[in-house]
Amino acid sequence: MNDFAGLVAADMPRIRAELEELVRIPGCAFPGFPDADIQRACDKVVEILTDAGYASVRRLEIEGGKPAVLAEAPGPPGSPTVLLYAHYDVQPGGDESLWSSPPFEPTERAGRLYGRGAADDKSGVVIHAAVMRAFQGRPPCTVRVVVEGEEEWGGPFEQYPRSHPEVFAADAIVVADVGNARVGEPTFTTALRGMAAVTVHCRTLQGAVHSGMFGGPAPDALMALIGLLATLRDADGETAIDGITGFEWDGAQFDEQDFRELAGVEPDQPLVGQGTVASRLFSKPVVNVTGLDAPPTQGAINAVIPQATARVSLRVPPGQDAVAARDALVQHLQTRAPWGISVSVTPEAVGQGVRVDTDGPAYAAARAAMHEAYGKPAQEIGAGGSIPLIDSLRAAVPGAEILLFGAQDPMARIHAPNESVDLAELEKAVLAQTLFLQNFGLSKDR
Repeated sequence: MNDFAGLVAADMPRIRAELEELVRIPGCAFPGFPDADIQRACDKVVEILTDAGYASVRRLEIEGGKPAVLAEAPGPPGSPTVLLYAHYDVQPGGDESLWSSPPFEPTERAGRLYGRGAADDKSGVVIHAAVMRAFQGRPPCTVRVVVEGEEEWGGPFEQYPRSHPEVFAADAIVVADVGNARVGEPTFTTALRGMAAVTVHCRTLQGAVHSGMFGGPAPDALMALIGLLATLRDADGETAIDGITGFEWDGAQFDEQDFRELAGVEPDQPLVGQGTVASRLFSKPVVNVTGLDAPPTQGAINAVIPQATARVSLRVPPGQDAVAARDALVQHLQTRAPWGISVSVTPEAVGQGVRVDTDGPAYAAARAAMHEAYGKPAQEIGAGGSIPLIDSLRAAVPGAEILLFGAQDPMARIHAPNESVDLAELEKAVLAQTLFLQNFGLSKDR
């Protein structure tokens, strides 16, 4: 029997080196960022997967979007097919002054490798490469890898599986864009909230006017917008939009003190909402204002504000249609502005939530793999964030089991300054995925 733990441990220098190469490429798919960096990142993924031993590696050109990478290594005749997913694009680095080291210069501190994309989701890319090296290019089942280049942006690849189901055909799909509830605690993510967003705009005057001479009867657009936004939550902080409900989470719970520390909640501030922390994070709706266009306080003048705009983000409980939830949000905003003022609401992107079944043979193989890799049984959690692609995968390959596990953890600070991946966690994630492929490839119960 192969000593997979030893093989993965010996491969860690290469795994880390490949991850560092990827982190150094600031490939952001958002409009306005250099497309050359996306192309460099895509080429590097092709190189890494080719060198890992995949028999076939090629680019997938996505019309109107960024290129993806498709790799495949055939397994023995009659063996199952497993699709491994990751993405190589990243969030922008943001304000570099908030980073302890440059966002695109990988730096190790206290066993964690820091850099934008080190966790989300270039860790997934190197995991999928490392498992093929562990099998020396001869896996126990057919392995197909899809690495996209626009997940953070939300481009057309999200719908690609629906029109190209043959690319994604598999008995099981592993999405390595998540991680454990805590470092060293093996975890499957089995539910994801959906998302919806809108922009709401309020214009009340042709231009700013003196607040002393005209304030009062002249409608203040910013005050009107603030009043409208305040109706989205009730006195307890619960989302208050008709037609949008949630449920109590019945999986692993989330310790309140752990949440406070991870979220950076000030000691004297209460948490918002009702129910368990896990329910508030995984299975209940939440609405937030994520952007506001209004005059800054620096240099503000005494004027009645003529117009103001906000971006509103809604996280939708799994099982509720995200389009219907967005429509309910639009209806709420259009009918609750104060003082009879009218507002315009522009619907934006939606992504469906999901709750996956966990009673199939792939999950049985994965549970055994996680237990062996981490030395303890795996737990199941939800995720407050969204991966809209999952809904497309379910539509394209309805018979496939979908498993979400990877190398991220709450300290990874994905999308924030000082993103990082725990290197020991990365090693265990590689081992767990390797053992899963071995178990599932040899499984008779499928």
